[in-house]
Amino acid sequence: MMFTEFWKESWSLAVANHLWQSTLVMIVAWLLSLVLKGNRAGIRYWVWMAASLKLLVPFSLLAALGRWLRPESVAPIRNPQITTAIVKMAYPLLPSTPNPESFTTVFPDSAAVAPALHHGISLAEIFVAVWLCGLLFLLLRWSRDWWTIRAIRRSASRASLPIDVPVFLTSRTIEPGIVGIFRPVLLLPEKITDHLTPAQLHSILAHESCHVRRRDNFTAAIHMAVEAIFWFHPGVWWIERRLIEERERACDEAVLELGNEAEVYAESILNVCKFYSESPLACLSGVTGSELKQRILRIMTKQMARKLDLSRKLLLSAAGIAAISVPVVFGLLHITEAGAQSAPTNPAQNIAATWQGVLHATPDMRIVVKITNVGGGTWRAVYYNIDNIREAPNGTPAISTTLNGSVLKLELPFGTYDGTVSADGDSIAGKWRQGPNSLALNLARATSETEWTIPPPPPRLAPMVADANPTFEVASIKLSRPDEHGPRFRFEQRRFSVIHTSLSDLVKFSYGIQQRQIVGAPDWFNSESYDIAAEPDGEGEPSIKQWQSMVKRLMADRFQLKSHYETRELPVYVLTVAKNGSKLTRSQGDPGGPPGLGFGAPGSFGATNATMSDFAQAMGQAVLDRPVVDKTGLTGRFDFRLTWTPDESQFGAVGGYRPPPTENPDAPPDLFAAVQEELGLKLEPAKASVAVLVIDRVEKPSAN
Repeated sequence: MMFTEFWKESWSLAVANHLWQSTLVMIVAWLLSLVLKGNRAGIRYWVWMAASLKLLVPFSLLAALGRWLRPESVAPIRNPQITTAIVKMAYPLLPSTPNPESFTTVFPDSAAVAPALHHGISLAEIFVAVWLCGLLFLLLRWSRDWWTIRAIRRSASRASLPIDVPVFLTSRTIEPGIVGIFRPVLLLPEKITDHLTPAQLHSILAHESCHVRRRDNFTAAIHMAVEAIFWFHPGVWWIERRLIEERERACDEAVLELGNEAEVYAESILNVCKFYSESPLACLSGVTGSELKQRILRIMTKQMARKLDLSRKLLLSAAGIAAISVPVVFGLLHITEAGAQSAPTNPAQNIAATWQGVLHATPDMRIVVKITNVGGGTWRAVYYNIDNIREAPNGTPAISTTLNGSVLKLELPFGTYDGTVSADGDSIAGKWRQGPNSLALNLARATSETEWTIPPPPPRLAPMVADANPTFEVASIKLSRPDEHGPRFRFEQRRFSVIHTSLSDLVKFSYGIQQRQIVGAPDWFNSESYDIAAEPDGEGEPSIKQWQSMVKRLMADRFQLKSHYETRELPVYVLTVAKNGSKLTRSQGDPGGPPGLGFGAPGSFGATNATMSDFAQAMGQAVLDRPVVDKTGLTGRFDFRLTWTPDESQFGAVGGYRPPPTENPDAPPDLFAAVQEELGLKLEPAKASVAVLVIDRVEKPSAN
């Protein structure tokens, strides 16, 4: 992944903006600390602590809260200048609004862009590895220091002193300090009375009691967690120094307010610094820890901190309210970083709507396309043929939705649509292409009054129990008409049907094999086509595996099919990941749902929610002249389109293909080059031991 591509990733932009927002809060905290310089140190301490906590709370979390609280009646801000100006202040590291003439978006079936899979070492992986190294280094260093303190604490002996926490004496020359977060104890060096007078020891005990009351170890531990996560940000180490300085100054102020002599207290601090080493951990509150000279000067001159006046109280209140309310208001008013980028400046780019039109075919078909803006200038489209809604009752998600200026392109598994959005943004004039043919399809923006009603999908049946072994209760088999097109398979809850499908196609479907893996079949096995309609026994909707099992039984019963497996060495194509890694995009469809696979014109294959096994099987059964063995190692499901220039050796399963002569220099590459260039995969010829199905007996179907 190139560096510029790395910073186009949605997660890297989110991290960069979060760091910017946190840095901005640090600067505000610094300015507030300057304004509050003459006030109590405890107030400034909590200002810096708020800056630390901001790193753990992204503004986007508060914006999401605003969106959740937003009433449905609140409309988005329509003024792009206002929206852009507001967002740029909070999200300056986002790329500027794309040039409409060069704006291209590829959308997988998801509400957010899913990250592409890569093989090899990417820039993102290097960043993560470096971050993990820094995190582990800090954790190991702090663990070492903590175990040292823990060992000192365990070897210490209990003592009785006038302080509200348990006191332990140690032989180690470590400064007095509070150890522990939830059950704090005071750790004192054994011979401290040799170096401090009783009055000086009293002031030191008062100082440590102040740390306990303030719970300084707990807040310091929180900031250490921030340092561990954001160790690469210099601001977190700056905040640590400010927190230590202000907590010690706050305790100094409290000790003097208790009536301790300034000179005695200053001498006690100097003696501790002279004879004892500083605590190694920030979450162990001791006596030292801030700039000594300035600290002693403040103590000796008895610089008294002023209480907050009304103006400073209002300033702090305003800063706190703004830090929480501003991102919440962003969510309430639909203002997001994505909104600013995608806020269209002309109607032709505002394509988020329901579009509808009539495709004049035989018969006419009413087409509905629902397009939504999913943020970041990315569009999602779902295609419906409402006159044939049974084919896809929930619509067909587009593989990609591309807007290039005012030109819209939709890629679906079975075809493509290219159209031009009108200047007023209310219509799209375009063409639908499926196979070698194209038909005019003009779409109009639908309103609530004109929108066609999409028939609701039939109620979803409960799935058939996994261990059920159903058969077809009713099955009708008849020869196909010569003018039918196929093969076509349909699975409609509890109804199975095929149109213009050969017995060879049924075997390939039910056994999951390729044409070359069928041995010993008669000629009519491939040449005669049938229409079949069948319904299973039992209850519930069968799974694909159960449908395959029922088709096997149907062939055994009605075609008297008997067969056995043998292993033979056959020519195959091996599908692997290319050297530079795959370019596939993960699907966000239902992992248990069926894949969407479709061929447009010869040389155009689209897939949604498909596994690599699905892809290999489709290539082996429909395109190539030998089986395809999946050795990519890629798991999960993907959305993609593959476009290539086929040759005469391909599509033998559907009668072969003779490519027309062409000298077009812009023609797509051949299949093998396209697989590598477009998908980041490789198809290579090889020989492998493959299971073949030997046909022992088969007859033409018995009567219904």
